[in-house]
Amino acid sequence: KSISMGEMYGDINPATREWSDGVLSNIARLLVDPTRSPPPDRNWICFDGPVDAIWIENMNTVLDDNKLLCLVNGERIKIPDTISIMFEVQDLRVASPATVSRCGMVYMEPFYLDGGWYPLAKSFSDNVVKQNQYGSKWCHERLIEV
Repeated sequence: KSISMGEMYGDINPATREWSDGVLSNIARLLVDPTRSPPPDRNWICFDGPVDAIWIENMNTVLDDNKLLCLVNGERIKIPDTISIMFEVQDLRVASPATVSRCGMVYMEPFYLDGGWYPLAKSFSDNVVKQNQYGSKWCHERLIEV
């Protein structure tokens, strides 16, 4: 595991009883903040790495039609339809059938990924530039450089 459940969703400090957000709860708060200006048309939360049996089960309420992130402190963050969640995993060995049924699957043969993620990012960026979706805000060179 790269991060613990507390680091992922947030945790209550047992000594001070103070809540601290985790990575996902922090990102969710940022994306649903109504004061954000201007609100984007679409946001993606991307998870990259192996699936952990415990934290993926806690994602079930986010992945179903309710799209509700339930935190340990009792708070619930409603995820709007403009936010999509994507998992890039090698396998689904520890994911339950309930979790798998909530996700759409795309399988790619390793042969098509010989160039790593670069060909996919370049194709995406080329299409964005061609369609002029973001006008002058899109930085094609910066995406490819990253």
